[in-house]
Amino acid sequence: MSLGRFFSADGPLAKAIPGYRQRPQQVEMAERIATAIEGNSALVAEAGTGTGKTFAYLVPALLWGGKVIISTGTKTLQDQLFGRDLPTVRDALGVPATIALLKGRANYVCPYHLERAQHEGRFLNREEAGHIRTIARFAKSTRTGDKAELAAVPEDSGAWAQATSTRDNCLGQDCPHYKQCFVVAARRDAMTADVVVVNHHLFFADVMLRDDGLGELLPACNTVIFDEAHQLPDVAGLFFGEAVSTAQVLELARDTRLEALASAKDFAPLQDACRTLEKCTKDFRLAFHRDGMRLSEAQWRDHARAIEALAALERALADFTKPLASQAERSEGLANCLARANELAQRLKHWQAPPQPAGEGDADEGEGFIRWADVGHYAVTLNLTPLSVANLFQRQMAGHPRAWIFTSATLAVGQDFGHYKAELGLDDADAACWGSPFDYGSSALLYAPQGMPDPNSPLYHEAVLEAAWPAIQAAGGRAFVLCTSLRAMRRIHELLKERMARDGADYPLLLQGEGAKTELLARFRLLGNAVLVASQSFWEGVDVRGEALSLVVIDKLPFAPPDDPVLSARIDHLKRQGRNAFFEYQLPRAVISMKQGAGRLIRDETDRGVLMVCDPRLVGKPYGRRIWLSLPPMRRTREIADVEAFFAG
Repeated sequence: MSLGRFFSADGPLAKAIPGYRQRPQQVEMAERIATAIEGNSALVAEAGTGTGKTFAYLVPALLWGGKVIISTGTKTLQDQLFGRDLPTVRDALGVPATIALLKGRANYVCPYHLERAQHEGRFLNREEAGHIRTIARFAKSTRTGDKAELAAVPEDSGAWAQATSTRDNCLGQDCPHYKQCFVVAARRDAMTADVVVVNHHLFFADVMLRDDGLGELLPACNTVIFDEAHQLPDVAGLFFGEAVSTAQVLELARDTRLEALASAKDFAPLQDACRTLEKCTKDFRLAFHRDGMRLSEAQWRDHARAIEALAALERALADFTKPLASQAERSEGLANCLARANELAQRLKHWQAPPQPAGEGDADEGEGFIRWADVGHYAVTLNLTPLSVANLFQRQMAGHPRAWIFTSATLAVGQDFGHYKAELGLDDADAACWGSPFDYGSSALLYAPQGMPDPNSPLYHEAVLEAAWPAIQAAGGRAFVLCTSLRAMRRIHELLKERMARDGADYPLLLQGEGAKTELLARFRLLGNAVLVASQSFWEGVDVRGEALSLVVIDKLPFAPPDDPVLSARIDHLKRQGRNAFFEYQLPRAVISMKQGAGRLIRDETDRGVLMVCDPRLVGKPYGRRIWLSLPPMRRTREIADVEAFFAG
């Protein structure tokens, strides 16, 4: 079947979609995806901004039939696919396909936990109590229970934690509200639908790991399409590994206390055990003198206080389990808490004696685990992360023949997909790259300022501000300043605030974290001349079209810190094999991140803008050439006068 007529200027898509434009790259991509679906093969496809990759995979997926799973990197794209793109293409093609949206359980109202929250009335403030009442009214009228449909309650409200369930505290079929469960209903719809839209986290948690009874979805499907596929290696590492956090232990103690008040009020020892467990968990967090630390196994061994606190936590968890076991038969909730306590104890034990990496020279050497601790502001997470996910992922793809499509705007280094394919074990996959149809030569400028100091110099942030300020003024605000660390973000924001006050500039200054991401973006678009200083979460998945965003400033090339425990272990692993870790692993990852950040600038055919990269390594190091050659083909300059002329023109 030829697909060209579906994408033609007088085809069904053009008739159904206002402003539709025919793009040769889109047709070529659709044809390659159709070939992969027909042959039950794997295809890795990079499509530049404006290619129209969503329609390029939806058309063949719908026309070739069978069951299709589409997995995205963000809930925003997931909602867009289900609510807009899929129905539009399906109706345009006249295909009678049924579609379903499936999210993680924390996105759905849980009748059991909502009822308990209303009954217990334990809220931090009146606003939270009001949110619970709003959620309760919503639960009576909604068909899906999806919290995305209830804009009246902010996504970050504490009420949602009390009105939804987690994998740990879900009672499953023992729940008294099982028949009214929105999660069960969503999964029932997914089982019968022709096309199911999920996200990467749910795909790995519920499909690949056969968790929560969704193992039937993958065997039944003919095609799996990963959009925003550049995120897969990291998400796969998360789910093929193992983690246990103090937040989980505190949640267990809290849930047990509430269940005991309802079903074992007369048994005081259980309440005492809950308090002891909470104290030991908090003491373990306090054993670390600061947050924001990622400790390798070697660093952990030097942290005597934390080792002692973890041993105390293990003892408290064992002591907690005894009175809980004696009362577990009194309710489904207490029985569930006992199962969670046993699982957490097993994970703590496993973390302290992780599976040993295979010996050097072994065929499966890459299947060892990296043991590390992540110390956040409120919680400590103990992680076991696979050294490599390639073999693990390849096993999941084996078995029942089906097509696997991996697509994103950022997968290759130049035209080379070797790094991405190696990370996921896709050695035999076909690969193709389509550039953006946008005219970057006339619409965009890449500016690398002269005289920048070494990125590790103590006054580097000040130098970034001095270089960026004239560009921000030339652009009239309308800028993203994207930083590679939270520390840099806070410092550059502080310096910008001081400079604006000194110069009397009236650009609205926004900072990541001052509000929800969607709220900040809405304000940025509305203001029209704002400057937003942000870190990693704004490097991708952010779409600001038009003049509101005309300048993107990047402080440093996005290399992961070399002392990161996971990166360090993988570098050592490659070095033991006699390979060049920098060129095979660190540089390709930096290139893909850089392409994501640069991709924020030009989002539409009429967009114009400047990408400013402050890091002198882009020009001064030989590998810098590989980075800028991987970016869209913009004109390049080192002169601020060219930036000023660009915005004046």
